[in-house]
Amino acid sequence: MNEATDIVAGPNLLEQYGCGPIRFSGHQDALYERHLLFDDVIDPVDAGARERFEAAARSVRDVLSQRWVQTERDYDRENPKRIYYLSMEFLIGRSLSNNVTNLLLDPFVQRAAQQRDLDWLGLLEQEPDAGLGNGGLGRLAACFLDSMATMRLPAMGYGLRYEYGMFKQSIEDGWQRECPDNWLRRHDPWEIPRPNETVEINLSCSFEMHGGRLQAVPGRPSTLIGVPFDRPVIAYGGKTINTLRLWGAATHDYFDFQEFSSGDFVGALVGTLAAHTLTRVLYPDDSTELGQALRFVQEYFLVACSLADLVRRFRRDNADWGKLSDKVAIQLNDTHPTLAVPELMRILLDDAHLGWDEAWSITQRTLAYTNHTLLPEALEKWPLHYFRQMLPRHLEIICEINRRFLDDVRRRYPGDDQRVARVSLIEEGPEEKVRMANLAIVGSHSTNGVAAIHSELLRMMTVRDLAEIFPERFNNKTNGVTPRRWLLLANPRLARTITEAIGNGWMTDLSQLSKLRPLENDKAFRDAFHRAKREAKSRFADWLKSTSGQTIDPDTIFDCQIKRIHEYKRQLLNALRIIVLYSRLRENPDLDMPPRTFFFAGKAAPAYHLAKLIIKFINNLAGTVDGDPVTRGRLKVVFLPDYNVSLAERLIPAADVSNQISTAGYEASGTSNMKFMMNGALTIGTRDGATIEMAEEAGEENFFLFGLTAEQVAGSRGWYSPQWHYENEPETRAALDLIFSGHFSRNEPGVLDPLRDALLTRGDYYMHLADLKSYLEADQRLTELYADGGAWAHKTILNVAGSGTFSSDRTIAQYASEIWNAKPCAIS
Repeated sequence: MNEATDIVAGPNLLEQYGCGPIRFSGHQDALYERHLLFDDVIDPVDAGARERFEAAARSVRDVLSQRWVQTERDYDRENPKRIYYLSMEFLIGRSLSNNVTNLLLDPFVQRAAQQRDLDWLGLLEQEPDAGLGNGGLGRLAACFLDSMATMRLPAMGYGLRYEYGMFKQSIEDGWQRECPDNWLRRHDPWEIPRPNETVEINLSCSFEMHGGRLQAVPGRPSTLIGVPFDRPVIAYGGKTINTLRLWGAATHDYFDFQEFSSGDFVGALVGTLAAHTLTRVLYPDDSTELGQALRFVQEYFLVACSLADLVRRFRRDNADWGKLSDKVAIQLNDTHPTLAVPELMRILLDDAHLGWDEAWSITQRTLAYTNHTLLPEALEKWPLHYFRQMLPRHLEIICEINRRFLDDVRRRYPGDDQRVARVSLIEEGPEEKVRMANLAIVGSHSTNGVAAIHSELLRMMTVRDLAEIFPERFNNKTNGVTPRRWLLLANPRLARTITEAIGNGWMTDLSQLSKLRPLENDKAFRDAFHRAKREAKSRFADWLKSTSGQTIDPDTIFDCQIKRIHEYKRQLLNALRIIVLYSRLRENPDLDMPPRTFFFAGKAAPAYHLAKLIIKFINNLAGTVDGDPVTRGRLKVVFLPDYNVSLAERLIPAADVSNQISTAGYEASGTSNMKFMMNGALTIGTRDGATIEMAEEAGEENFFLFGLTAEQVAGSRGWYSPQWHYENEPETRAALDLIFSGHFSRNEPGVLDPLRDALLTRGDYYMHLADLKSYLEADQRLTELYADGGAWAHKTILNVAGSGTFSSDRTIAQYASEIWNAKPCAIS
């Protein structure tokens, strides 16, 4: 048996995946070579990096294909209760390395790469991050899919196939610049189009071109076609292959020959343009009326396609509509898919011809809603005229739901008209709007928050009236992340160190990390732990040098804040801390201060001007600090552009410090905090989101907590004065005066003036100045600890040992048992 055969026979693919005996590489008839020759019609020796990536990806897909088919076949045979996870985002990152890891193919692919003299890491770089998400909401959805597959739950994700991601971020003169993220410019080898499983979606309007823009034409019905594109979701071990189904928009073969003949070449294709525009881009600019309307249609398109598809699947094996909730669980990931409430009612009323009460009972038992935010602007509200124009039947259903619901509220709370107005699904005012969060809560049987404090604030503040009406529906499901991606794949050296110490059971049962606690003082383990961190830092420094030319010192403290740029996440507070440290060194160059590299990464929404100014400020700060001979080599600030999953996979394992510094009461949960924790970074942060629970698990003495609590933030709203801190805290005043003096904007006078408005003139809504002094005190404790290598190692190990609770496997197990009532389904 030659080496190429050994590569395949080793993992026993025939038994594991039902697809052997085959050769992966090393022979002209092996998968890799055949894909190069027959897909690309190219001599393998002449193949470029992109062709090699596609051939490798298709070869891996070949290995899993029969298992994928078998999974669906067994689901059809067993007819289990299925879970459908509806989300506008799935931030899945790159797929090749993750799929190889979950299929347990690493050693065999590595051997094939060596045999063919392939640059495996370079080949992985050919795959773009999928432009299907933006931040924590989408990354959580991706982790959940991984966990559902690994736990053998019969589940499917539903999303949209965006042709362009949110945007690619570059930095020019310190400013964010947005460029198209054309991630599908080259064919994606992981997606499988299913043209035989399309669905038709009817709208009560059509579209015309006016002044170069698409505009809706009421009263002229039109039809969109939802085309499904499937991607494999591979369980760790490869036994179960679930599906992420993404919808692309198309039309019937639309071409108006008369308009074309008359010279209106664009008008002849307007129907096709309208359809393709629908899924062109993730998060259209909602600062415009046109962008908001497009977003509304996107949300309906996702819901209508997904419900039509899952109902079709349900009806294949089930004649009784009354059993829908016994066979189907639909989870709404935030308010975006809330149109599922009236859409499912429409199906049950108009297509199944059920009575209202039965249809409403089925709808509520089938749907469940996850809330991800306490920010009022993120609780969606859609103008009624959108419904009248595009979805009049859905508006009728919503109004009837509201009428019946408010009648019940009036009976329970007679004379309480203000309560009735607050809980109504329709917000009155100059422009009537549908409150999507209220609709989701009323139309489902479960509403969960994503961290203990978030769930409590949701019940007690955000939707208090609804929580009092439906107390049994509210529950908490603290978020988690998949350890396969965020430890095993992202940090192989640390993963190997952990496995050598406690075995590999932690990969599917992260609670086993608690076995590390007795090793906190074990010198051999601590040394191996330290080497893993140092290797990750060196690897990141080398990558940054090779890709951007920036040089960083891996022997400095890597101090990180990577997340969407928003005032409540307080990147500005972090920058103020750095200015204070910078000022201390300028005043006393002999000050004992450990050298540090501060990393920022994250995107600002294109229309969020203050967030974009914060990015500009951070980059100006970086240039000033790096250009000052007093601080050069001791402090360095780096803004990493175009933050995505692949960047996070590199930086998080290298981090020493994780900044989780949101204004208390504003961060729903956070998941980057969990990734940092399980990779051995220590957290400096506020008592907000899941950070509270993380500190409870690892011990507050192993965290650096600071700042106001959520209760103190809320309680001080009426009297808080940032001016007091400016006048009474010398370092706060000095830091602000340095900004206002133009020190960080010497060639751009006035460019940072809006920061004065935000922090002083307009009252510092997110209380940066209230927490700055406490932040600096926590920072001092952190640097003092870092000077004691043994004490630092002690706390980092206890953090990793305490991170087992924050696996998405644990979260999904709670969803399955407490919300979905779904059971695993073994695949034969």
